[in-house]
Amino acid sequence: MVSSSISNSRYTYIHGSKWPNEAVDMHQIIVKKSGAKGFLVYFFALIILANAFYLFLVKGGSVIILLWSFLLDAFLVKLLWKSVMKESVVVMPAFGVQLETHYKSGKVTRRFVPIDKILKPVLLECVTPVTCYWSLSFIVHGEADLVLVFKELRPPMKMLVPIWKALCAATGSKGSSDTCREDG
Repeated sequence: MVSSSISNSRYTYIHGSKWPNEAVDMHQIIVKKSGAKGFLVYFFALIILANAFYLFLVKGGSVIILLWSFLLDAFLVKLLWKSVMKESVVVMPAFGVQLETHYKSGKVTRRFVPIDKILKPVLLECVTPVTCYWSLSFIVHGEADLVLVFKELRPPMKMLVPIWKALCAATGSKGSSDTCREDG
């Protein structure tokens, strides 16, 4: 059951619930499929392999060139295979928050953070020499580092704000309207 959706050129945000009771709040950031990326990776892998066979068979190159091309092709295909399909945040106010990452290979990684350990959800602006983006994190009791909600993806601010508000509401007394509000 989908209650709201936001989309841009890279991501789709879906807020809803799989279950009929509204006690579980699910937020998903889905990467839009790009057939061009997969095509280009496989195309360049094929070009590299064809070039290595040409050098090996026609020019009398060494076997090492052929082995290096196989290694490079495997690296390119693994890069594409390890990419993320979606990341989900499942908010269960009575229990905690489950963070999920779904990869194209079928692998799913999950992390559960108990609700009583979350001190505050925070929106941070991350600045690097090349780019600037927003990140959603938890301040967790007993951990020195912040817990990133989206480890692989960098969704825009307009998709992070509804998730942040839901997390503020779920933490209740630890982050109510006085500490979890939009500035500006």
